[in-house]
Amino acid sequence: MLTLPNILTLSRIFAIPLLAYFLWWPGWEMGYLLAFGLYCLMGVTDYFDGYLARTSGTVSKLGIFLDPIADKIMVAAVILVLAAQGVLRGPYVGDAHVIAGLIILMREIAVSGLREFLGPLQVSVPVSKLAKWKTTFQMISLGSLILGQGLPEWTITLGEIDANVPHTVGLATLWAAAVLTVITGWDYLRVGLKHMD
Repeated sequence: MLTLPNILTLSRIFAIPLLAYFLWWPGWEMGYLLAFGLYCLMGVTDYFDGYLARTSGTVSKLGIFLDPIADKIMVAAVILVLAAQGVLRGPYVGDAHVIAGLIILMREIAVSGLREFLGPLQVSVPVSKLAKWKTTFQMISLGSLILGQGLPEWTITLGEIDANVPHTVGLATLWAAAVLTVITGWDYLRVGLKHMD
């Protein structure tokens, strides 16, 4: 159980409360920079735990179980805290960016439930290339939103709007991830519907 890949996965789970703590204080720029560093470190461990498990032949049932859970908990925690602190806010649409976060959370819960339903039927739901792009946009988005709060001086003026560059990138990629979330979620649902009588 305590192989290096599993330890890395568990470290991500145990780091989530600390990540949420750094994100909890609006205006604490150093806290958001620390959160960004921790978020990047968690992303690196996410890559290496799977890589090490495959190359060393230590893929375990515990790792297969924990890895996606660690990812989902981290994403959910970041989205919820950023929404609570008003970070998911932008020009023109204000707080409506929270909807993109909700779409992502709803899809994660729905796909997890679908996988649980299909498990006893011995039906696997492979991860598509589009789903990998969704994850990429999602990770870039959350990292950019965190970084934007830590670097408020990275702001440019577009017409009458002052736009923080990382924050704007974060909102744009959050919506890109939300759109891909709907598409890939529907693909997974279609697979599941074939096995529902």
